[in-house]
Amino acid sequence: MKVLVVGGGGREHAIIWKLAQSDKVDKIYAAPGNGGIAQLAECVSIGAMEIDKMVTFAKENNIDLTVVAPDDPLAAGMVDRLEEAGLRAFGPSAKAAEIEASKVYAKELMRKYNIPTAGYEVFDDPTAALDYIKAQGIYPAVIKAEGLALGKGVVLAKDFEEAKEAVENMMVQKIFGDSGSRIVVEEFLTGPEVSVLAFTDGKTVVPMVSAQDHKRAYDHDEGPNTGGMGTFSPSRIYTEALAKQCMEEIFQPTIDGLAKEGRPFHGTIYFGLMITEKGPKVIEYNSRFGDPETQVVLPRLKSDLFDIMNATTNGTLEKTPVEWEDNAAVCVVAASGGYPGKYQTGYEIAGLETAEEDENVTVFHAGTSYDSGLFKTAGGRVLGVTAVDEDLDKAIQRAYAAVDKVTFPAMHFRKDIGMK
Repeated sequence: MKVLVVGGGGREHAIIWKLAQSDKVDKIYAAPGNGGIAQLAECVSIGAMEIDKMVTFAKENNIDLTVVAPDDPLAAGMVDRLEEAGLRAFGPSAKAAEIEASKVYAKELMRKYNIPTAGYEVFDDPTAALDYIKAQGIYPAVIKAEGLALGKGVVLAKDFEEAKEAVENMMVQKIFGDSGSRIVVEEFLTGPEVSVLAFTDGKTVVPMVSAQDHKRAYDHDEGPNTGGMGTFSPSRIYTEALAKQCMEEIFQPTIDGLAKEGRPFHGTIYFGLMITEKGPKVIEYNSRFGDPETQVVLPRLKSDLFDIMNATTNGTLEKTPVEWEDNAAVCVVAASGGYPGKYQTGYEIAGLETAEEDENVTVFHAGTSYDSGLFKTAGGRVLGVTAVDEDLDKAIQRAYAAVDKVTFPAMHFRKDIGMK
C-alpha cells in the first residue's frame, strides 16, 4: 500500500514511524514533512493547506490512504475533498472536525447530550464579555478563542486586568485572527488533567492508552502556554474505574451525539479531560492525534497502525484488534530558546545518533531541516526525545539521559516532564 501523511511535525513523524513498521505499507509520502521524516518517507513540497495540490498528488500517485494529521486542513475539508475525488482518507469531515475548530459548537454539543464539562457563556462583543467577567468576579477566569489557535488560544486570567488584556488581544487586536471573533468564558475547574486519544469509525470507540501533557514553557508549570513541552503515558491517576466512567459518560456519548447530528466522526479524536471532585469533565476536544501525546502513545501500540486506520476508514473497527504494550513512555521536547515567543532557527543539531544508540529511545523531529548531511533547527519545538521502559520513573531517566546527548545553540527543555 501507498500512504500519504499530511503535515510536517513531531506528530506526523511518530505516525510515519509507526506506519513504516507495517508489512502492508510499501511506500510513504509526507507533505511537506521535515528533516527527520525524510529518513522514512519521501517528502513532497506541498503545504498542509494546499488542498487542490494534495488531492491532485494523491490521484496521480495512486495513494491508497491519505492520513490528514493537522487541525487546519481537517477544518478546511481536506478529507471531504479527497473522498469526493474517490480517494480514501483517514480523518474526520469538516463538519465533524468542527468539534475542535469551533469551541462554541463543542460546548453546545456537550450541553445538548449531557456530556460533563465546565459551565460557560459565549460572547461576540468584548464589552459584554468584560461586563460578564466583572459581574461574576470569580478568578481565575477561563477565556478561550473560539477557533484554532495552535494550542495557545486559552488564557487563565488571575484578575480583571489579565482578563481585560486577554479579551482585547483576542477580540480587538485579533492576535489569533478570526479565531478570536467569538470567545467562550468558562467556569474554572480544578483537578489533574488527562489526555485520552481514541480511534473511532463513527460507531465503535476504541480509547488509546492515557497520557498527560505539559503545556507551560517552564518547570513547575510556569510561563506561557505552548503547543506542549513534553508528555508521558500512562497517566498516574487514570484508573480502570475512571476509564469505564469516561467511556460511558463522555467517549461514546460524544461519538453517538455527532452521528445523531449528521456529523459521523471517523479518525482519531482527542479528549482533554479534567478529573474534578465531581468526576471527569471535558476541557476540550481535538479532531486528530494530539501533539506531543502521539509521541508517547504510538510507541506503546502493539498492533499494526495501518490495519487500525484502514478499519477506522472502512467502518470495521469493532472487528479489529487494538493491543498495547504494558510499559511506559516519556517524551521531552527540545525547543528553540525563546519559544513560544521569538526564536532563531538554522542552528546545527548534534548528538542525534548518539541519543538513538539506546534501542528504547526514538527522537521524533518536530521542526528540523536536513541538508548536506546535517540536521538544523527549523521551528519552535525542534525535537521530541521519547523513551520507553517498564515503568514511568525508568522511562523518565532514560529520556533525560538521551536529551543530555543532544545539543543545539539556545536549546531549551523542561526538567520535570513526567513528574506530575
